[in-house]
Amino acid sequence: MTFRPLHDRVVVRRADSEEKTKGGIIIPDTAKEKPQEATVVAVGPGTRDENGRLVALDVKAGDRVLFGKWSGTEVKIGGEDLLIMKESDILGIVG
Repeated sequence: MTFRPLHDRVVVRRADSEEKTKGGIIIPDTAKEKPQEATVVAVGPGTRDENGRLVALDVKAGDRVLFGKWSGTEVKIGGEDLLIMKESDILGIVG
């Protein structure tokens, strides 16, 4: 199954959260915070400006990005848990 987001939407896959603290304490699943870092899986074509011209997105598939804590909508596509969000919810690209 393939999925192509529309307009300025971006599909991302969250990074795996840490299993242990730096001190070696194992964190149970119920206490883990969801990571705010992800890899871009797919991007939409962009938005239209006032003149109707297509403005491409700054992110592309494969980029590692940081996003806001409450950003995006969780979806399951092809049995995989992903997030769909607007490009404006992305805070930056991790170099």
